[in-house]
Amino acid sequence: MKIGLIFTLIISKLLTRLLRLINRGGTTLPGKIACKIYPEVTKILADRHTIIMITGTNGKTTTARIIGQILKENGIDYIENKSGANLLSGVTTTLIESVSVSGKSKSEIALLEIDEAAFKQVSSFIHPYLLVVTNFFRDQLDRYGELYTTVKGVASGILKNPQTRLVLNGDDSLCASLGVDCKNEILYYGIDRTALTSGENKINSDAAFCIFCKSKYTYTTHSYAHLGWYECNVCGYRHPGLQVSCSEIIELSNEYSFIKINIKDSDKNREKIYADASINLPGIYNIYNALAATACACIMNLPVSNSLKALSIFKCGFGRMETLYAEDIELKVILVKNPTGFNQVIDYLLTEPDKLICTFLINDNYADGTDISWLWDVEFEKLQSMGKKICKLYTSGTRAEDMAVRLKYAGMEKKSICMEKNYDKLLDKLVKENKEKIKVYLLPTYTSMMDLRKILASRFDLPDFWK
Repeated sequence: MKIGLIFTLIISKLLTRLLRLINRGGTTLPGKIACKIYPEVTKILADRHTIIMITGTNGKTTTARIIGQILKENGIDYIENKSGANLLSGVTTTLIESVSVSGKSKSEIALLEIDEAAFKQVSSFIHPYLLVVTNFFRDQLDRYGELYTTVKGVASGILKNPQTRLVLNGDDSLCASLGVDCKNEILYYGIDRTALTSGENKINSDAAFCIFCKSKYTYTTHSYAHLGWYECNVCGYRHPGLQVSCSEIIELSNEYSFIKINIKDSDKNREKIYADASINLPGIYNIYNALAATACACIMNLPVSNSLKALSIFKCGFGRMETLYAEDIELKVILVKNPTGFNQVIDYLLTEPDKLICTFLINDNYADGTDISWLWDVEFEKLQSMGKKICKLYTSGTRAEDMAVRLKYAGMEKKSICMEKNYDKLLDKLVKENKEKIKVYLLPTYTSMMDLRKILASRFDLPDFWK
């Protein structure tokens, strides 16, 4: 190895250790410094791994965690950017942590979640063996720009890597478009028409029109947002069909999902694989995440039985349906960051059978998106149907006032809305003053989730987020 690279690894590892000693995480800065010192460090270290990469708007972290569980069930060692630091600097930090000072890798496989806007840049340094693309939704327009710009960025990254095997969401017309005229090996996943409702009601504006000719799609079935079975009657672009699919949603509870999975074997002489699958997560959007992970395992030729076991025992990552306990009170933390994801969380809340306290922690920092007008596209009005099941609504974060106004205009009772910007005082109200021990839902944007979790970790002895 070159002396410059060894020096870079030593400096970066020392910086990571120092930052964690002072409880600063050290998940991005060491990688950023390393790239300044030795610009080729990311490419050199990535080439020493087989890369499984996940990108898209929603579901990246959860999908990566499920894939990680599948790898564990198959006895495969791997490294991952578990903290969620998914820009080039965070990925570089993960790769540096995975090797010794001499550059020897601890694991052959690297499981990396990549920010969809950063994929174009990252793909110049890292050439994945396998890429999973979850979906594309409108998200933080001040950061990402217009939605089609993000899709084009991912497409250009794929163009640099024709050897990469692709796992694409066939139900997302934007995501599936990546496979048109593509030379890569592709496997599509999604929910079969037999498991979806028919009709075109509530097809949102994220992708109501054909990505190729701008004509309006016709939908035969629909799951949520713009996902479903679509067809353009003008240019002929349509749903590509599925190799890994959910053929029936047997049960959707507020704790888990039970479905039937179909897998078309690549060997045409063999029949389809049909299996019942219990997913240890609620919500249709998590069915998609589970299917994405299962499809990834299929491309890797891993046993289906191990994938099914992984789905049933998987535990979510921090902030993604994460359940914590504080003084016997259940706290459920669910990251919210765009209208589509938030609407799915609200639909999930409607399945809650017991009383609950709902807390919205909305920040407008750069990582959250400085424009919070997207809150007006979220269907908070649905919460009215829960009636007295919602005991209290708290708003917090830098835009607590805006959130309180949004809830008021959604028809929520003014007396049920309480604003508390101080996180320590907020937790006192949620925990110490919660005499009935009512379940608490914490719905934060990204930076408020990070800030809140630091306080939760110090108060209730939780593991650091990077662990």
